[in-house]
Amino acid sequence: MNNTDLAQKIRELRELIEESGINAAEELSKIEEKVRSASRTEAAWKQVELARHPDRPYSMDYIERIFDDFIELHGDRFFGDDPAMVGGIGFLAGRPVTILANQKGRTLKENVRRNHGMANPEGYRKALRLAREAEKFHRPIITFIDTAGAYPGLGAEERGIGEAIARNLMHLSQLRTPIVCIIIGEGGSGGALGLCAGDKIYMLENAIYSVISPEGGASLLLRDAARAREAAAMLRITSRDLLEFRVVNGIIPEPEGGAHTDVDGMARIIKELLMREIDDLSRRNPSVLVRYRNQKIRKVGHWNETEQ
Repeated sequence: MNNTDLAQKIRELRELIEESGINAAEELSKIEEKVRSASRTEAAWKQVELARHPDRPYSMDYIERIFDDFIELHGDRFFGDDPAMVGGIGFLAGRPVTILANQKGRTLKENVRRNHGMANPEGYRKALRLAREAEKFHRPIITFIDTAGAYPGLGAEERGIGEAIARNLMHLSQLRTPIVCIIIGEGGSGGALGLCAGDKIYMLENAIYSVISPEGGASLLLRDAARAREAAAMLRITSRDLLEFRVVNGIIPEPEGGAHTDVDGMARIIKELLMREIDDLSRRNPSVLVRYRNQKIRKVGHWNETEQ
């Protein structure tokens, strides 16, 4: 029995209780809450599955369709290049822009090279180098976020992954050039934050954005990784949740069935949004951009608790 059928049965039961005069309102309310909770859990997990769908478009799929004459740039000038982090220059409707993006792999060989989209410190340092270059030449910055998180390996820790992400957050918040961020798939923890400090942040409808993966959250909070479905709902990681919390500025609708069902159409929608936002932000005073960007970042995680 699906949730729609359950809701119908509950309505019928409520009518029967009202007609019979039985005092069972409290018990019925508990049943309704359980049904709503189950519905939220299934909806959240469906979004997780779509965000991780093997055919879901990755950053380069969008970059190739949205920008003209994209030139990829390599290296952080400290350690090396990180294929999990793509950076370069392209043209958006004739306007030069800098693009920074997480990139996963399609095949086993490519995933090994791209490290499943989990960047090392050199990836974030490369992104920061290119972001500073964009500020110098007055180019807007566009970021595509799609990573389960920054790479947690020993080498990454030795080379300062935490420091690299923190430095990105600090400097991206101060850059005097427009920054638009698009979460296209998974936005995982600090790995996503290292690219997600912008004037405008958007999520695709079926993207997720969270401090921890559902599996990790289930292990820590519920002591059982198998309860990832419950954790996904508890963590409030869906695009609608993040819009409600005002962490993101808006949701980009996807075709029915997910972005992978019409990649060209999805790219057109993103391109139109980027053109509109970049045009608007480029007309603003850079000092105003920085001030409002910092205010936006500082408000994340704040809430007001009032007595009922």
